[in-house]
Amino acid sequence: MMLKTREDLIKVREQYMRSATKETKKILVCAGKGCVLNGSLNIHAKLKELLEAKGIACEVELQDEQNDSVVGIKATGCHGFCEIGPLVRIEPDGILYTRVKVEDCEDIIEKTIVNGEIVDRLTYTLNGKNYPKKDDIPFYRLQKRLVLDHCDKINPTSIKEYFAVGGYEAFEKALFELGSDEVINQITISNLRGRGGGGFPAGKKWTQVKRQKSPTKYIVCNGDEGDPGAFMDRSVMEDDPHRMLEGMMIAGFACGAKEGYIYVRAEYPTAVERLTNAIKQANEYGLLGENILGTGFNFQIYIRKGAGAFVCGEGSALTASIEGKRGMPRVKPPRTVEHGLFNEPTVLNNVETFANVPLIVLNGAEWYKSIGPENSPGTKAFALTGNIMNTGLIEVPMGTTLRQVIYDIGGGIRNNGEFKAVQIGGPSGGCLTPEHLDLNLDFDSLKKVGAMIGSGGLVVMDDKTCMVEVARFFMNFTQNESCGKCVPCREGTKRMLEILERIVAGNGRKGDIELLLELADTISSTALCGLGKTAPSPVVSTIKNFREEYEAHINEKRCPAGACQKLKRYTIDPDMCKGCTKCARNCPVSAITGTVKQPHVIDQDKCIKCGACKANCAFGAVKEA
Repeated sequence: MMLKTREDLIKVREQYMRSATKETKKILVCAGKGCVLNGSLNIHAKLKELLEAKGIACEVELQDEQNDSVVGIKATGCHGFCEIGPLVRIEPDGILYTRVKVEDCEDIIEKTIVNGEIVDRLTYTLNGKNYPKKDDIPFYRLQKRLVLDHCDKINPTSIKEYFAVGGYEAFEKALFELGSDEVINQITISNLRGRGGGGFPAGKKWTQVKRQKSPTKYIVCNGDEGDPGAFMDRSVMEDDPHRMLEGMMIAGFACGAKEGYIYVRAEYPTAVERLTNAIKQANEYGLLGENILGTGFNFQIYIRKGAGAFVCGEGSALTASIEGKRGMPRVKPPRTVEHGLFNEPTVLNNVETFANVPLIVLNGAEWYKSIGPENSPGTKAFALTGNIMNTGLIEVPMGTTLRQVIYDIGGGIRNNGEFKAVQIGGPSGGCLTPEHLDLNLDFDSLKKVGAMIGSGGLVVMDDKTCMVEVARFFMNFTQNESCGKCVPCREGTKRMLEILERIVAGNGRKGDIELLLELADTISSTALCGLGKTAPSPVVSTIKNFREEYEAHINEKRCPAGACQKLKRYTIDPDMCKGCTKCARNCPVSAITGTVKQPHVIDQDKCIKCGACKANCAFGAVKEA
């Protein structure tokens, strides 16, 4: 259906809203990546099969005109609580079933859908208490899902479902009520800051692009998301693609652009597929293309797939890649807002930033500013991973403390472990320690302690984690991802990595810590782009907070966490050794000597730290230090 006027859009939105009210029950099956890998699509198919077998009318997608009551059976996006999937939610009751299997489907239909009963064994349990309702579960109760709000409610492949939850109403308001200047004014007043890492004010960026004299301007969405362990942007692109498109369309209207580009990594095939589908649907309804809704506004969106280079998260490298060139940063100024894509003024924001735009336009800047601290308003999505009980995707108001995220939402450290640190901001960020547990997670508070929000990855570490190895891991990542254009990043990160590898191998030398800090300062001061300037951050941060671990590795040839394999030391307790010779017989380098029925000894000069002796000792005589 081609929508030619505002009235057409209102009419079609109301049409699908009416159809949605006919879905008196909704079965929302999580089709996020984690749940799909655990069989959620089979669960969805089985639930539909059982509904049909019982003669219960059901639909997987909204109908144009739905007159009779039906059960909506939706394969939605990610529900967030990845740890306990596959997840199935029943609405409007708010019942959440966890770790669902295909064989549970019959009980869900018979007991819950038909008889209105709860299947207790499938509900979430914490400390002996059952939580049948999703909103009562601590993991969800303490969140504020705005950007992720639709992800667990609608079929992401259907524009009809997006219409049914108010889709494109903000775009309509921008076109017919606010006008381009007022849209930018609202974004500016809201103080929406870029969610891609730096936190630059979006309104300021839009204003700078609009005032450029060039008649050609571009809107670019950064969907590259290169941080290890981060999947917030992927979730929005896969699970609510129309909201992101709507934000880009509003930006295009406000800034006078006619074209938008989404740069998304090819490793996200589902995101590419769903964005392509969403763009196609928006074109079919006349929301993209020429003379949109009769306003004279022309706008089209294109997708460009990246090869997964971390450096292409940097603006000039990203635009170069879209143009078909090698993704390498350039010297600035000029900035992207002046000479960006195809050398024209360009608004470049990330997925989450654009997804916030319809919310602000629809509800107003003051509403948005009422959430979180004044200088960092709104919410932030985080990917919670690592040694934590509740892994998954969360969204909380800016200013939420690290303690609330780790202990109240995340459920604390796995296996009753002790919290040691959290790496925030990915390879460009830093680590926070127990002394930072009551720190507010917002742009300014994190900057004061030498960290950054970045795109939103939170990797939680326990007391068995070696912080020197963490620094080595991130330095290895950034060194591999360096584009090689500038010497400080290309050579400096390589030297830092070599030093770190020596340290974790037990070959650290006096002065290594000082050399690492000197190299870090040089690289940060002279590298060409943001990747190089922030590459040393994990090293500097871990030295600042865990210098004693570096010193133990270097001076004592010991890993306090017991994690570095080459620094492990195996000894035999003579009081416990029975002289069975099994350890000696299984040692691959003949490092163990002794006679039968007498205590054995390990030659530390020969030992290769493989652990075979400990694995084969039946009496617990082999000790690891």
